[in-house]
Parts: sequence; C-alpha cells; structure tokens
Amino acid sequence: MFPRQNFNRARAFALGLVATGSLVSAGPCDLYASGGTPCIAAHSTTRALYSSFSGSLYQVKRGSDGATTNIAPLSAGGVANAAAQDTFCASTTCLITIIYDQSGKGNHLTQAPPGGFSGPEANGYDNLASATGAPVTLNGQKAYGVFISPGTGYRNNAASGTATGDGSEGMYAVLDGTHYNGGCCFDYGNAEVSSRDTGNGHMEAIYYGDNTVWGSGAGSGPWIMADLENGLFSGLSAKNNAADPSISYRFVTAAIKGGPNQWAIRGGNAASATSMSTYYSGARPSVSGYNPMSKEGAIILGIGGDNSVGAQGTFYEGVMTSGYPSDATENAVQANIAAAKYATTSLTSGPALSAGASISLRATTAGYTTRYITHTGSTVNTQVVSSASTTALKQQASWTVRAGLGNSACFSFESKDTPGSYIRHYDFALVLNANDGTKQFGEDATFCPQTGLNGQGNSIRAWGYPTRYFRHYDNVLYAASNGGVHTFDAAGVFNDDVSWVISASFA
Repeated sequence: MFPRQNFNRARAFALGLVATGSLVSAGPCDLYASGGTPCIAAHSTTRALYSSFSGSLYQVKRGSDGATTNIAPLSAGGVANAAAQDTFCASTTCLITIIYDQSGKGNHLTQAPPGGFSGPEANGYDNLASATGAPVTLNGQKAYGVFISPGTGYRNNAASGTATGDGSEGMYAVLDGTHYNGGCCFDYGNAEVSSRDTGNGHMEAIYYGDNTVWGSGAGSGPWIMADLENGLFSGLSAKNNAADPSISYRFVTAAIKGGPNQWAIRGGNAASATSMSTYYSGARPSVSGYNPMSKEGAIILGIGGDNSVGAQGTFYEGVMTSGYPSDATENAVQANIAAAKYATTSLTSGPALSAGASISLRATTAGYTTRYITHTGSTVNTQVVSSASTTALKQQASWTVRAGLGNSACFSFESKDTPGSYIRHYDFALVLNANDGTKQFGEDATFCPQTGLNGQGNSIRAWGYPTRYFRHYDNVLYAASNGGVHTFDAAGVFNDDVSWVISASFA
C-alpha cells in the first residue's frame, strides 16, 4: 500500500519536473525516498540522481600517463561535465575506472575481479569500459554512458545496505535498447559476494538481452528479465512469459523489484514514457530454490553473478533501493527519466567520411608514411603503395565507405577488389571476410572514425569494442587497445599507429 501522503509528494515532484524540464526539481532517489523506499546505491555517468548531489559521478584514467580525474555534474542535480572529461582525455584514450555511488553508502563500482569465470585482463580481471564509447545528450547537454563490450564488467562484493536473504528491494536501469546480445549476462543488480554461482535464488538483477537458454518473452527479444541465478526469468514459468514484450526503444527503462514470494518486471521508453508498464507481477518462479530467496547483496554491472563475461550492453544510470517500491513511485521516477530527455548524438569526429566514398588510408607513424591499409587474401595489412604500383595492389588498397552494417551512425569498409567483403575484427585481428548477413558480422564490421589521436587524420574505433582502434603492428592490422594484454596492444607509439590520413582511393 502506498501512503497517500507519499503518493502526493512523489506526484508533486514528478509534475514539477515535467513542467519545468529541469533535472534538479527532484532526482530519482528523491522520489524513491519520498515513497519510503530510499536508494542504497545510485550509479550514473550521465547525471546526478539526487537534486542536491554535486559530488563525483565517476572516475576516468587516461592512457598517456595513467593519471585519473573525477567527473562531477555541471551543477547540483545536473548533467555530468562531459567537457571536463573531453579536456582531460584529449589526444589519448580514457577508461572508466570507478562509477561512484551517489547514495552515501559507499557502494562504488570498480573493475570486476575473477570469479567462476575469469575476465580477459591481467590476473583474470574484467576489462574497463571506454570513457567515450557511449555519448548521448540529456536536455541537449552532452554526457557519456558505460559501453559494456563482452569481457567488460564492474562489481562491488562488499556493498552496504543491499537486500540479503528474502529481503525486499527494487532497482531500475536506463539502457541502450539496441545494444545487446545473447551472451550471459548483461546484468545490473544484486549478486553473490564470492563472484561464484552459489545456487538458485542467490541473485536478483536486471537482465537485458535476447538469451533464450533459460527464459524468454514474446517475439525474438531483446527482453527485460530477472537474473535470479541459474535462470533468467520473465515471469512465473521458468520458460516463456508471453506478456514480457520484445523491446525496440533506443533508450529503455528496465525495472525489477522483489520481496517475499512476490516480484515484478516493469519497463518503458526512457525517452518519452511518463509511466512504466508492468510485464509481470506475482509470485516467485515455480522452480525450487527461489522462494524464499537467498540474496547475498553484492552489486554487479555488465556481467553475471559468477563473472560470466559474454554479454554486451550500454548503461546510463541505475539505482537499487531498500524496500519494495510501489508502482506509483516507479511511475514518478519514469516521468523524471523522460524529462531528462535522453537523445543520441554523433559517434564520429575528425575529418568527415561519407557513405559511397572510395578511399585509401595512409599510416602516419614515422618511417611508415608510404604504407596504406591493404589486404592479402583475408589478411588486412599495410603495404607501400604509390601511383606507380600495380593495378592489383592499388585495388587492394582501395575501400568503399558504407553505412555501418551494425550501426548506421558509423561506417563499414568494403573491399574495392572483393565486393561484398568487409574489414571486420575477429579475435582482435582485422580480416577481410564476406558479409554473411548476421548481427555479429555487422557489429564486427562497424567502425567509428574520430579525430586522430596524434593530431593527424582519423583514428578508427571499433563500434562494439570502443577501447580498440585500427592499428598497424609489424605491418599487420589489429583492433588494438592502448596498453592491453596482447602484444599488439603495446603502449609505445600507440597514438601514431592508430592515426590514419584518409584520401581519395587509388582505384
């Protein structure tokens, strides 16, 4: 039951927000507190989630010297100061190292450690997200989300105030509804403190994706489901709940809440809906181990409770609460989110490319400036090319720019001499493969040019792995990160090796 006084307070907050378009009338956590279910964790790289919050939202670390800085809102209750990040990260790469908890509980999210599964970084840790992989605007002001590629994850195994056992809690997250896969598991919420699978009912987290190994909803996905450990659930049944719809919104609000033998899935269009829809509300799943629950209280982002690292998605903001929030409180929160006016913005910068153009790409590293991106069979490499080169080599060094196969806001590069074949990354080597029409191929073959990191031309970032760029190393092309675990990730001359001057094609 939602007390009338609390309902009226939440409604007043929401109406004030919608009327003014301001992000500071009341934040989501002000609304949850008004409803009697206060936030015990509040994470966002895009904005403050309390009207009075002016502290650090997140920390970034730059590749050039390892220095870090904290990014705060432009003003109390406002949007993140993206300009401060852009200045700090200019002419280098940056990673998000900490996502701070705004609730005051100290439930910050940091690089996830190994667990039942190991991550790809040194000592089995997960990757950190690029600080620039998910640009958006809120009420016209630029901010950055958290772009989770497979292998990336954040965690806090010593959280304070989170629900344990069969305790009641709620949570929501604003996500990119178009960025998902079927890997396990793109989660945000409550998980095991050991980073290992300790049994049914030991988790309660939002899941987003189109995995069908456990549960599913209507259509082909993606769906909002709950990861309760050893199962993704869309309702009472361990399998299908036809009332849980496939999602097609660019920005989606996903919400899960649970208490003793009750739980719910809710969601909506984060950019426009003024209330959430309910996709399931009822008893716990009809499978052993989930009633009562055995929640442990860790917090995860982008991974499964056992550190499964196969999923992808983009996170903008989310909270966890103490107590089971009412629908009315959640509807007020959704009105707040819609009033924040999430919108897309450009994924590219630097010298502009246009679909249909024929181009060649020249290296800028000293001693290699006569070499261009070419291919020998399926291997993408660099070779010395000039006007005197053979017709065959000129064709191998020429590429047709196409709208990105996996995201039309970026680009794909089709071979001029092998039509229908595109540059893609595979195990982080760049290869030339025929387009097989799959979602995976399209994403692997999509790249986002940005201003060259060394000040020349463009650096070309992999859309699905925005920490990784076209790099020549021993004259072979890779999707390389700045100082990663592979030999081709070496930090030396990285900025030069990933910067390319684009010109009209040789052929």
